[in-house]
Amino acid sequence: MNSIIPNAVGRQPWGMLLPLFVLVGFGAMVLYSAAGGHWQPYASSHLLRFAIFLGVASIMVRFNRDFVMFMAYPAYAGVLLLLVAVEAMGAIGGGSQRWLSLGPLVLQPSELMKPVIVLVLAKFYANLPAGMTRDWRALLPVGGLIGAPMALVMLQPDLGTALAIGFGGVVLMFLAGLPLRWFLGAGAAGAVIAPLAFFFGLKAYQQRRVTTFLDPEADPLGSGYHIMQSKIAIGSGGFWGKGFNEGSQSHLNYLPEAHTDFVFATMSEEWGFFGGLVVIVIFGIILRWGMNVARASNDRFSKLLAAGMVTTMFFYVAINLMMVMGLAPVVGIPLPFMSHGGSSMMTNMICIGTLMMVNRWNREQPRYGISG
Repeated sequence: MNSIIPNAVGRQPWGMLLPLFVLVGFGAMVLYSAAGGHWQPYASSHLLRFAIFLGVASIMVRFNRDFVMFMAYPAYAGVLLLLVAVEAMGAIGGGSQRWLSLGPLVLQPSELMKPVIVLVLAKFYANLPAGMTRDWRALLPVGGLIGAPMALVMLQPDLGTALAIGFGGVVLMFLAGLPLRWFLGAGAAGAVIAPLAFFFGLKAYQQRRVTTFLDPEADPLGSGYHIMQSKIAIGSGGFWGKGFNEGSQSHLNYLPEAHTDFVFATMSEEWGFFGGLVVIVIFGIILRWGMNVARASNDRFSKLLAAGMVTTMFFYVAINLMMVMGLAPVVGIPLPFMSHGGSSMMTNMICIGTLMMVNRWNREQPRYGISG
């Protein structure tokens, strides 16, 4: 078979890549329908972005472990400076200041911070002696590394991205072996602080998102409109759906953001419960492969890096699905590989590229005798 299939092709993780290709292609079909049966403006750019970032991921695969560890702190510092630049001269859109215009490129630095926070914490804990994980020096520096970008992102304001950065950081801390009592204590403190944060830390529109989540029927034509229409679209699909390109909620513009945050509702109306189940199973295959990569790693840095990237993608998937079904407040988290958006595609393909890179490290470790 080696004479038929080149080694470079045969050693690719096709068990993850093939489901990923199916998911992206399915997403393009949903975006085609969301545009009223046209490739423009969503489906074609969706496929183009995937192709571009797949190329980026294929380049990332070639990075060696020492180089990636060396770049952790410079990458973090660079993205942090970009977040500061957003505050100083960022482009404003939809009431938020989240983007930097770099000629033809529009960059959202907060998206880059999601994988970068995983990278820098994996480096920090990989270099931390095992006996120090129960010491304050395992907690306070990391609190600063997580808190600084979260504060800058909250100023934009972008609550969903700030929560994603914090979630990735906390999971890395847990996987690094910090004492469980610290997390329980933080959870108890969070429960006490939450009411104060709601009244004094959140903006009015963010408060409405929380109250709408608790009672969307209270204002079905106002703040509850998004989630009510999403539930209608998902429920009207039944088991098999209305059929490809037959969704009335998206085609008649009842469903807001049908091509981005609520793309799962668009899909569910046309493909039904069966289509939703297929999407969830494919995500499960991809995430399970990522966790297997983390488990197969022989050194602490690789294990934390891979597990953190899986966590980042899981946060996207879980929050988006809960959001469109009314199980979480609407926070503007797109569905990976299906929603239209360059920033989301960039972040999730960086995660995929990192996992493929760690998978290569795992494959080559026995050959070169690398140990953690």
